[in-house]
Amino acid sequence: MKKLPLHTKILIGLVLGLAFGIASIQLGWSAEFTVNYIKPIGTIFVKSLKMIAVPLILASLIIGVANIGDISKLSRMGGKTLMIFLITTVISTSIGLVLVNTFKPGKQLPLETRENLMSLYNSTAADKANVAAGIKSGTPLQPLIDIVPENIIAAATDNSAMLQVVFFAIIVGIALLQIPKKKGETVVKFFDGLNDVIIKLVEYIMIIAPYGVFALIASLIVEIAGDDPQKAWELLTALLWYSLTVIGGLFVMMLVVYPIMLKFFSKIKFLDFFKGMRPAMLLGFSTSSSSATLPVTMELVEKKLGVSEEVSSFVLPLGATINMNGTSLYQGVAAIFIAQALGLDLSIGSQIMIVLTATLAAVGSAGVPGAGMVMLVIVLESVGIPTAGIALIVAPDRILDMVRTMVNLTGDAAVAVVVAATEGELTHPKDLED
Repeated sequence: MKKLPLHTKILIGLVLGLAFGIASIQLGWSAEFTVNYIKPIGTIFVKSLKMIAVPLILASLIIGVANIGDISKLSRMGGKTLMIFLITTVISTSIGLVLVNTFKPGKQLPLETRENLMSLYNSTAADKANVAAGIKSGTPLQPLIDIVPENIIAAATDNSAMLQVVFFAIIVGIALLQIPKKKGETVVKFFDGLNDVIIKLVEYIMIIAPYGVFALIASLIVEIAGDDPQKAWELLTALLWYSLTVIGGLFVMMLVVYPIMLKFFSKIKFLDFFKGMRPAMLLGFSTSSSSATLPVTMELVEKKLGVSEEVSSFVLPLGATINMNGTSLYQGVAAIFIAQALGLDLSIGSQIMIVLTATLAAVGSAGVPGAGMVMLVIVLESVGIPTAGIALIVAPDRILDMVRTMVNLTGDAAVAVVVAATEGELTHPKDLED
């Protein structure tokens, strides 16, 4: 009997988790059982992935930069990568604004539902606003200051400080390029070996992936319903137009923008690309974390898509930290939706400001669940939209976070393919089978 491929196992786990969650709601099963005995399996799975995210980024980026060979190639590849990240982020935000202005989902929200949402989630909105206030309290150049770690050991213990780890890894890699090769060999070999060990750890962790996905989805469904399933469904139904607008924009990125990129810059067919990336996309959907999914993304991009380790080790860790196409699109749609729901009219200038702010905020978003909503507060404040309006979109955010994470990591992989193709570092694996 042929062994089931990983993506099939993950998909089965996802479907069974969804079925279990819905059955729990409909049959009135105890939510405590799911939360206390099933959810921990998913939590262990996600924590296992996060456990290796920092050492993987550190080791892979140092090796990736050191293996590039010379500063001129590094600057060319780095400039190309950052430019593509920036362009795709601006495109994604713009797509979101076009859709939300066309369908006007905020106008579909009844006054009573709006008031219920505001009262129900007001405390959550206040918490997000407080976190965002802390981020904004610094100087205009605070984001640049925050990139440089005061203590790299402390930064390495905090997944939300991943950009600091990236900064440290890049400058260590550059230093290795500029010292005598013989002296740097020991350091390179150490991190190369560490990288191989982490990849092996990924294989171990993926054994429990289907069970982790089952637990995550089952507990998510039960927690959304809470003690009043009917009320939860009513709230989600009321926000259906908003959710469909966000998801529609995300699928435009997935099914239009990324295929165009691949067609113009590489010979990889999008179906082959999609087939190769399925396990990572399903994991991203389940975990809502680009950073947690990074080890799997790197392995698939190299083995299934033919991107060289040199390129994947540089582009993907960087992308998991700063390339958030799905997040920036969501922030643009959410900002306009809240304005529409509150009866506010935004000028073209204000909407351009949203594009710029959402692009920068997406770069600053940590690759962990819920980080995009914190940065949304900054986007709202940039154009004078009341931050309390976040309460209107909290209900479906966990589900939308899952979809936009999938788009984020797919975008990272597409950029890696494009950079590899333009650098002559892309091969075409004969075997794209799982």
